Amino acid sequence: MSTLGHPSNVFWHQCTVGKAEREKLLNQQGCIVWITGLSGSGKSTLACTLGRELHSRGKLSYILDGDNVRHGLNKNLGFSPEDRTENIRRVGEVAKLFADAGLICITSLISPYRKDRDACRAMLPDAFVEVFMNIPIEVCEGRDPKGLYKLARAGKIKGFTGIDDPYEPPLNCEIELQLKEGACPTPNEMAGQVVSYLEGRGFLQTL
Repeated sequence: MSTLGHPSNVFWHQCTVGKAEREKLLNQQGCIVWITGLSGSGKSTLACTLGRELHSRGKLSYILDGDNVRHGLNKNLGFSPEDRTENIRRVGEVAKLFADAGLICITSLISPYRKDRDACRAMLPDAFVEVFMNIPIEVCEGRDPKGLYKLARAGKIKGFTGIDDPYEPPLNCEIELQLKEGACPTPNEMAGQVVSYLEGRGFLQTL
């Protein structure tokens, strides 16, 4: 006897219009640009700047921001290790759907655990671009745009990444952005570096 909803009773339905047809329509290749780094490292700023640059080039993208998805898709999740893993898993699955639609999906999340990011990469290994915002915690804490570091230092936030919870940096990311002569590159400079990479990989045109 089978139970309704059991995975053995779920089948993939194939449609006549596929990823290749959608990409041809958009004149681009769907991919995931996964921006990771500490709070305050500039992930969201880069994501928005990158989205604007792609838009100016006639390329369709969509941003999945870590805070934004917690207002809807992941509003039932907290910040325990288990909830963080589920948060990243859900975002990875949605990003994969956007990429399958032919969009350039830009994610902007701390995503502190390497295994969770690697699991998302495994969903779309040939079209996953990991961008590591390698900005020192001293710089991030100095910015503290949301006041979270101050709260964490005061003990009002527990399990805060970089303070009392670890951040595991990527081992083999495609793009690493860091200080140059002690200063952060401008958002436009960083976005330009990502766009150049996407151009070189052929994502901004169809095959």
